[in-house]
Amino acid sequence: MQDDGRCGSPPHRAGPAVLTRALITGADGFTGRYLAPVLQAAGYEVHGLVRDPIDERIAGIHALHVADLGDAAALERIVAEIRPAKVAHLAAIAFVAHGDVDAIYRINVVGTRHLLEALARAPTPADGILLASSANIYGNAVGGVIDEQVPPAPANDYGVSKLAMEYVAKLYAGRLPIVIARPFNYTGLGQSSDFLIPKIVDHVRRRAPVIELGNLDVARDFSDVRFVAQAYRRLLEAPVAGQIFNICSGEAHSLRDVLEMARAISGHDFAIRVNPAFVRANEVKSLRGDRRTLDAAIGDCPRPPLRETVRWMLEA
Repeated sequence: MQDDGRCGSPPHRAGPAVLTRALITGADGFTGRYLAPVLQAAGYEVHGLVRDPIDERIAGIHALHVADLGDAAALERIVAEIRPAKVAHLAAIAFVAHGDVDAIYRINVVGTRHLLEALARAPTPADGILLASSANIYGNAVGGVIDEQVPPAPANDYGVSKLAMEYVAKLYAGRLPIVIARPFNYTGLGQSSDFLIPKIVDHVRRRAPVIELGNLDVARDFSDVRFVAQAYRRLLEAPVAGQIFNICSGEAHSLRDVLEMARAISGHDFAIRVNPAFVRANEVKSLRGDRRTLDAAIGDCPRPPLRETVRWMLEA
């Protein structure tokens, strides 16, 4: 097992022999910061789209472009300027409990529609477009392992917005080579402490005596962000347009499991308090993905086990 989550050569073909442009929306986000150097290493000139100007340099990014997904004209101008061959659309409101419901739909649905229209009008067509959806579209799927054929039943606005985004993508299926990725939970160094595992890691690294959490019995299929970035790169390079893929490990861990991992790795003990304010009424109880369709498309791609991901986050 490689501890950096890197894959070897793709099963279909290697990265481009000549410099080809790739565009990542949300390049300054958690996933974009991992995908950019992966694409650069594969031989792409990587361009990033961000909503607001930033001063820092993002590893792997050749150039940053500033535009709001709500500005259709700006998106069309930037896409025409870059002429990307590969596009990874990661920009979204990705926090389920985000308080601005209007923004969730405005960015995740209408913003995606603007981007796809810009790509459809581009003077040079892209040959690979990945849209990051979410396993939240499955909602509270009952029992078993969730494959891509499970009927969607989103249980929150975030899941509804991502499913709506997928339907928007269908409008462009005949014009654009779109692949849809449905990532289950994933984590890693640099993820916001709004998310559960980074919150636990931050608590442990500060040696805090008490942590307040919500439902300890929710179970999630966690992947390492380094694996997710490699999987996205492979899907962009594979002949899989029109298909949908779960991005998952195939294993589920409860929040209690993660807490025990953090205790064992760090040697730090702490009290746990369940705060009713953190327990959501529409909580998705269990999500565990079927990874067979993804494995068939991207081949052997090492997945760091969750314990090693937690260790990386604690010890970095």
